[in-house]
Amino acid sequence: MKKILLPLILVLLLAACGGNGGEEPADTESLTEVTFVLDWTPNTNHTGIYAAQAEGYYEEQGLDVEIVLPGEAGAEQTVATGNGDFGISAQENVTQARLQDVSIVSLAAIIQDNTSVLASPEEYGLETPSDLEGHTYGGYGSPIEEETIASIMQADGADIENVDIINIGDTDFFTAVQRDVDFAWIYYGWTGVEAELRDFPLNTIDFTEYSDALNFYTPVLITNEEMLENDSETVEAFTRATAEGYQFAMDQPEAAAEHLLAAEPDLDAELVMASQEWLTDVYQGDAPYWGHQEHDVWENYMSWMHENGLIESELDVDQAFTNEFLPGEE
Repeated sequence: MKKILLPLILVLLLAACGGNGGEEPADTESLTEVTFVLDWTPNTNHTGIYAAQAEGYYEEQGLDVEIVLPGEAGAEQTVATGNGDFGISAQENVTQARLQDVSIVSLAAIIQDNTSVLASPEEYGLETPSDLEGHTYGGYGSPIEEETIASIMQADGADIENVDIINIGDTDFFTAVQRDVDFAWIYYGWTGVEAELRDFPLNTIDFTEYSDALNFYTPVLITNEEMLENDSETVEAFTRATAEGYQFAMDQPEAAAEHLLAAEPDLDAELVMASQEWLTDVYQGDAPYWGHQEHDVWENYMSWMHENGLIESELDVDQAFTNEFLPGEE
C-alpha cells in the first residue's frame, strides 16, 4: 500500500506546483521585483499599498512588491540611491532634496490636503497661535517645524521667541503632552482619531487657516529619475496598481483596514478601523481623481519655504512632481 501511495502523493504535489519540479510558478517567476520604502511605521496613510498587495493589483501589473521600513537613511535617500524603487515622502522633503541634487520625483499625492495640526490637551487652553506664547513645543528636530509655527504665530500677532522648543523624537504624543511639553505636531487622521477613541479632548490649530501655502501635499508617493527614464513601464504599473489600492481603501475602508491589520497584526485594530473611516473622504478630497497634484500647490509652498529661509534658492517645481502615470490623467 505504501508503494502505491507514495508515487500518487508525488504526482499530486507536482501538479500543485504546476508540474515544474517544485520551482516557483512561471507567473511568479516573471514578476518584476520592486522595493517600496515606507516613511514611518505602518499606518492608515499606507493602507492603499497594503490593499493593492492583498487584492493582487500589483501582481496583475506584473509586480512583486516588498514593503520595507525606511531605516536610518530615510525613504528619500534610499529611493534616490536606487536601494528602493518607490517610497513615501512629503512635499517639503522632495523640495529640499531636489535642491540638494537628490533626484526624487513625486508621482502622487497620497492625501489631498494637509491633515497635520498642532495639538494640545483641551485643558491647556491653546486655541490660537498667540496662545502658544509661554508654552513648550515638542518636536522632532526639523527646521521646518520652527519656521511653520513662527509663520502662523506671526500671522496671529505673536512671536515664537516666546515658545520653548525641545526635541522629543518619537515619544508618544499622549505621554509627552502630559509630562514634557504643552503641544506637538500630529496627523489628525491617526493621533487625533486616537484621542477621540481615548476620550482625550484636544485643541487643534490648523496651519491652513493662517496660510494657504501651508496646505501642501503630505505624504506623497516617490520614485527616482533613473526609474522614470529607464523603466517607465514599471513606474506606470506600480502607480496604476497603487491608485487601485487607494480607490479600494476609499470604496471599502473596512476591508482595506483588515488588509493592513493582516499584514501588521500588532497595530491597534480599533484605531486602524476608526482612522481608516476618517480618511475615506480625505485621500482624494476635492481633486478630480486620487493622487492628482496641482502646480500651484507645489509652487506656493516652495515660495513660502524660500521666503522663510528654508531653501536657499527657488525650484522649478515642474521637475519635482508628475501626474503622468496616474490612471485619472488618461
